[in-house]
Amino acid sequence: MLSVYNTLTKNMDEVAPIEPDTVKMYSCGPTVYRDAHIGNLRSYLMADWIRRILEYQGMQVLHIKNITDVGHMRQEVLEQGEDKVIAAALAEGKTPAEIAQFYTDRFLADEASLNILRAMEFPKATDHVAEMLEIVEDLVAKGVAYVVEGNVYFAVSEFPEYGKLSGNIHEAELLGAVRVDADLNKRDPRDFTLWKSAEEGREIKWPSPWGEGFPGWHIECSAMSIKYLGRKFDIHTGGVDNIFPHHEGEIGQSEAFVGESVVNTWVHGQHLLADGVKMAKSTGNSFILSDFEYQGLEPLAFRYLCMTARYRTRLNFTFTALKAAQRGLHRLRNRVAIWSEDPRQTADDGGAVEEWTGRFLDRVNDNLDLPGALALTWEMARANLSGQTKLKIIRQIDHVLGLDLDADGAVQEVPADVNSRIDERSALRDRGEYGQADRIRGQLADEGYALSDGRERTRVRAKAPWEMTEQKRDTISSSAEVPSLVNLDNAFDYSIGVIANNYLGDVQRCIESALKWVGDRSAEVIVVDNGSTDGTPDWLDELAQSEDRVRVIHADHTLGEGAAKNIALKQSLGKTIMLLDTSVELGGDIFDRIEEMLDQTSVGLAGPFGLRTDDLHHFHEGEGESGEMDAMQAYCFAFRRDRLRDVGLMRESFRFYRNLDIDYSFHFKEQGFRVVADQTLPVILHEHRVWSELAEGERDELSRKNYGRFLDKWGQRTDLLASNRQTP
Repeated sequence: MLSVYNTLTKNMDEVAPIEPDTVKMYSCGPTVYRDAHIGNLRSYLMADWIRRILEYQGMQVLHIKNITDVGHMRQEVLEQGEDKVIAAALAEGKTPAEIAQFYTDRFLADEASLNILRAMEFPKATDHVAEMLEIVEDLVAKGVAYVVEGNVYFAVSEFPEYGKLSGNIHEAELLGAVRVDADLNKRDPRDFTLWKSAEEGREIKWPSPWGEGFPGWHIECSAMSIKYLGRKFDIHTGGVDNIFPHHEGEIGQSEAFVGESVVNTWVHGQHLLADGVKMAKSTGNSFILSDFEYQGLEPLAFRYLCMTARYRTRLNFTFTALKAAQRGLHRLRNRVAIWSEDPRQTADDGGAVEEWTGRFLDRVNDNLDLPGALALTWEMARANLSGQTKLKIIRQIDHVLGLDLDADGAVQEVPADVNSRIDERSALRDRGEYGQADRIRGQLADEGYALSDGRERTRVRAKAPWEMTEQKRDTISSSAEVPSLVNLDNAFDYSIGVIANNYLGDVQRCIESALKWVGDRSAEVIVVDNGSTDGTPDWLDELAQSEDRVRVIHADHTLGEGAAKNIALKQSLGKTIMLLDTSVELGGDIFDRIEEMLDQTSVGLAGPFGLRTDDLHHFHEGEGESGEMDAMQAYCFAFRRDRLRDVGLMRESFRFYRNLDIDYSFHFKEQGFRVVADQTLPVILHEHRVWSELAEGERDELSRKNYGRFLDKWGQRTDLLASNRQTP
């Protein structure tokens, strides 16, 4: 039987159902104010595999997955009196109910496309406020909760076992993890909200014994899990960031209400990283299924990818990894199609099926060892067994894998002339004329068709857009895939780096002006095509073919700004590196003046758009034509390439461009270099579309997050400011 790591006991525990042959499982479902990103979906895949493994072994699984349709009531949201569903509804001109239903439907469609078995119930928070109030009233009556001005708080000090799930048992740890502004109504800063008094003008609110208000975040899951699964159930799943404070709060509420332990086994999946950092909307890497579906990458390829790592380990999502998973899925499907055409049986067919399915169960029962199960699947695929025997085995184990491996057996419909050439190729192969056969295969590949040869027939499918792109040009998925040339000797006087992300006209204007004014100097232009989806990639390739000074590196999706710029930095071979934003146009020869500025050994960064600050909390544009600054804006800034050995590369946690230039400027200042600006340099600023085409709220959020990253590292370094420099 299945054993999993129980976050509560910190042990590997076997799933032993409270009721014979029935496992009751609750999963923290989505908050439906936006699409679930693929990091969320990894957690739901984990729960799906738990359910499939149990059902395969004869258990009935009663699976409940809630829908939070009033927004996560996190403390910082509560204290501000905000609700994300309301904010999203207002922004899109819809009612909260309409927008919640819209995203609920999209979530259910995403789960279906990933082959996640549908839960038996999807209870909505707004339909269960009465159950929440019942629990809150009981906790108040028991003295485990208290009321202040219409707000109800859970008294952590009245529940001695608080912290047993997360291990956060000391007050300092709890306070640090909650991350909230002080609420003066609380008796203890660790206490959390069960019911919040409605502020004036709030639309979503309900009557209660303490006045109109709305529920806290944690109470929703306590109410719905107990209603649908009872006062004692087997498994509760979620992501690691649910452990504290959400699940810790849920345990406190539920157990104080019931009077004993409610959940036997808590199972949590680790983070899905994207390009090496935690996935979040504020970091701009919150990918959803449609982000790769338009390229022809299947949702089931993501399911396959998630099987390549244990659920308790971090998995780094890149499009390169997803493409590899898609290829693996194609290969496995092709094997299954070939087996279906093989009429032979293995001598001991029943014994072979029992042996391999038994070995498979040993893997998946061992704490969801999906990587081991996937490796065993491929071992079976290569084993000396008949096709029919392998087909029986794969049909059994795919009940757990959930990849629909036997659902792709039909030959894809293609134009008649393609089929005739496939027939011609087959005849050539039969005659041993493999060279001519390979020529036809190559022609069809160029036209967008992939062939797989079986025993009885050749299967054909249309290539996906990403396959055609890769056939046309090399692409990368992360800066880690690009080698560093930092330690090589200079090969040019200048490396001009440009990050292009759509807006072809802007890209053309910027690069053409740089090529014009760099003139006959020894120079290279390195363009990182940062996932452009308009005509930019094709134009850049044409330019690189006609202009040998231009080199293009294509990313298969939009990388973070820090990562994209690091690619340009790592690949540069010029004595001087100049980074240009596509919103700028060189209006004259700036290179001699840049050289003059950088010839001063004390100068690290030079450019036209300097910034000054007195306290690190507010930067303003420098005044005057030139002078020492505290930072250089990235519209145009230049430095000696050998400085990279001192200051290093940019911080890739800055996925949005805003404040990255300030942060990198301080890398130079920390090494003792000055930042110098000359505002007379002929650089023309045009509309910055990356900024202007963002919604105002998104601009503010992304800028604030990046500024927080800057302050975390440099907030105390006032000694680095130009006003505090000791001039010799």
